[in-house]
Amino acid sequence: MWIVLGVLVAALVVLLVVIALQPAAFQIERAAEVGASPATVFALLDDFHAWSRWSPWEKLDPSMTKAYEGAGVGATYAWEGNSKAGAGRMTMLAITPPDSLSIRLEFLKPMVATNTARFELTPTSNGTRVRWVMTGERNFGMKAFALFVNVDKLVGKDFEAGLAAMVAVVRADAPRP
Repeated sequence: MWIVLGVLVAALVVLLVVIALQPAAFQIERAAEVGASPATVFALLDDFHAWSRWSPWEKLDPSMTKAYEGAGVGATYAWEGNSKAGAGRMTMLAITPPDSLSIRLEFLKPMVATNTARFELTPTSNGTRVRWVMTGERNFGMKAFALFVNVDKLVGKDFEAGLAAMVAVVRADAPRP
């Protein structure tokens, strides 16, 4: 009995040490080619109202409540929805048209976290390369979660869906010959 208890305690201690030693900083990144100029793509990013056209999270709760304030640096977008959409707030931190912008993401539900998202736009021969990056720091609980769930893959699929939707929006908006 004591041996089994000792082995369980030792295993728990090892697990806690492994979790604690996980890196706190994380980065999730995806990129896609969008067949439009950087200025056209930038217009989908720097106005939070336009996010409803391409953001993968907008579809999680059609009755989600949204609040928008301001424009440019300091503009905010807050949302509150069902358990899938959660609740949170985004704030524009920096805008460099039509090259990049940074956003502070504050998640309030179902988990509490604050991260930074960046969009970097680079002209290409076929349009614009859009690079979507999210960075942040993981607390102990998030380190434990990430040990068992591939967060890059989980969030990355949402980034990929958002970038694909952005491509579709640009195609739909393109003038017809």
